[in-house]
Amino acid sequence: MAPHPAVQAVIDLSAGAVGGAACVFSGQPLDTAKVKMQTFPTMYRGFIHCVTATYKQVGLRGLYQGTTPALMANIAENSVLFMSYGFCQQVIRLTAGLHRDTVLSDMQKACAGSVASIFSSLVLCPTELVKCRLQAMYEMEASGKIAKGQNTVWSVVKSIMRHEGPQGFFQGLTTTIAREVPGYFCFFGAYELSRTAFADYMKCDKDDLGVAPIMFSGGFGGACLWLVVYPMDCVKSRIQVMSMTGKQGGFFKTFMNIARTEGVRALYSGLTPTLVRTFPANGALFLGYEASRKLMMKQFD
Repeated sequence: MAPHPAVQAVIDLSAGAVGGAACVFSGQPLDTAKVKMQTFPTMYRGFIHCVTATYKQVGLRGLYQGTTPALMANIAENSVLFMSYGFCQQVIRLTAGLHRDTVLSDMQKACAGSVASIFSSLVLCPTELVKCRLQAMYEMEASGKIAKGQNTVWSVVKSIMRHEGPQGFFQGLTTTIAREVPGYFCFFGAYELSRTAFADYMKCDKDDLGVAPIMFSGGFGGACLWLVVYPMDCVKSRIQVMSMTGKQGGFFKTFMNIARTEGVRALYSGLTPTLVRTFPANGALFLGYEASRKLMMKQFD
């Protein structure tokens, strides 16, 4: 028996929160390296140099800077994302005149994920802003762009409220949405296509796949997302971090400025740790989501 739509929404939201937490714990140090390299592409020679230099400068905790807002960001984003994902699937069924229990095609699910990402962007942007600023605080202070950095979530939040007001938390929102919509089409599309391929090869139902196929499919979806939208993410990180020094230009102005003054290569700075991170982090995301969702759905069988 299918649960009531309201109960289904709570299940999707809860499963998304579990997946979001799993994603952060498995990939935070690599995410920190990504943000540092995006914001200061000339400061580090590469991924390994960034990680080792950060460790020497501020110790292991430097690689976990921004973990609290990252947890808040990922739990909030994935809760809303997967709840909206379920809702958008029902909208597609309604639009196509399908029964509410009809299984959608992989491309229909990709479209549902793409639309759902608009809603998740609204909760992701403020928390990711705080996370990115904390992650790049040492470099901002060392380069002389700011006089004194803040080392806690609360000090960053107070600084934003005092100098920029509530709207300051939404610096980079347009870029976040521009990244999420095409990115999550690729993310969910690649994830579902990979699961379908595994199910066909193993002659089983997609919901009965084991841990390894789910984690690989999640990592494959994440890799496809980042390969498509990475330059937009780089621009977003630059806007969110550099807005500490004053109001920044919009997406196109920042994009063109980076490409003109630093070269196109700067837009891909930090791609290596991102791709290394995507398999454990996104694998853990979908494993946490699928396992917890299946557990909760069993209560209604």
